[in-house]
Amino acid sequence: MSDNRLGLAGKFRYLAERARRIDVKSVAERAREVHEQHGTWTPKVFADMLWSAARHDVAFQDYVDYDFAILSKDERATYMTHPVSMQLAQRFAQKDKRVLFENKIEFNKLFDRFLKREWLIVEAGNADAVRSFAEKHGTFIAKVPVSHMGLGVRRYHAKDVSDWDAFHRGLLERDELLLEEVIRQHDDLAAVCPGTVNTTRITAFFDGTDVHLLAIAQKFGRGAVSDQMSYGGFYTMLHDDGRAFGPGYDSHNHVHEKHPDTDFPIADFRLPLIDEVKAFIDEVARVVPEVPYVGWDVVVSPDGPVLVEGNWGAGVYENKPSVTGIRTGHKPRYRKAIGF
Repeated sequence: MSDNRLGLAGKFRYLAERARRIDVKSVAERAREVHEQHGTWTPKVFADMLWSAARHDVAFQDYVDYDFAILSKDERATYMTHPVSMQLAQRFAQKDKRVLFENKIEFNKLFDRFLKREWLIVEAGNADAVRSFAEKHGTFIAKVPVSHMGLGVRRYHAKDVSDWDAFHRGLLERDELLLEEVIRQHDDLAAVCPGTVNTTRITAFFDGTDVHLLAIAQKFGRGAVSDQMSYGGFYTMLHDDGRAFGPGYDSHNHVHEKHPDTDFPIADFRLPLIDEVKAFIDEVARVVPEVPYVGWDVVVSPDGPVLVEGNWGAGVYENKPSVTGIRTGHKPRYRKAIGF
């Protein structure tokens, strides 16, 4: 394998950009939040957050989310952070291939056989095709081709549409150009939250020979069209056998021992068909070798895993020690697989 160490030049550029955009007020607010959670002296936290960002590539929100205030230096070193992940993504994702992941239509074209659901591109003059698609599926999803964090995704019901020409025009005007059949999720996922299709985020790295699973997070929604935090969702990390680390949590200081809508104990969750999921990721991660570091979103259906999307800027999902009692993260797995 080639030398995968993160370059100092890239790191310095990243730090310079961070320094230019630093919002002192926001850092202070996070420091006070940490004080409220853990009782740590706010000025000490503020200084430690700045030092951790500059010296150890720890985003301010990472510091809060992963309870760095209660961790030792060695424990902190086991945590993957967003700045490190973004440096890896920038290093490994070939620029001319990133559009295959950034544009949902291009992604669907390339990964069609892994989607296992019908989809349609909204174009000028195809109002009849849109109507046929919608009436066939009853409920369907509309997506803006380029969006992030679950934004630009809406759920529609054919029974609510009376004027299909006007509806078609509206889709074009809102740039909702991709329609998809709603995924039917496995009963074990529906038992936690039936109103949202609950996705599993699997971060993986393809070294040219083997696909390495780096971290697995299970996201749960609150009945909305997306399970992202911007829609009220939360997550828990999963062990390699699919067992939850513990209760669920988000970046807004919410901890969920049970799902708020179904009372399902999150710590009791176990992802079904985990071996099929691993085999599935081993296959999809090889399709674009020029983008080897990806956060894959999949849903386990009654018939096996289906692909939702891939994120070349993989982001980070990590363990929260104050919730799970586990005081280590996933960074050693990343280092072992990638060699940085």
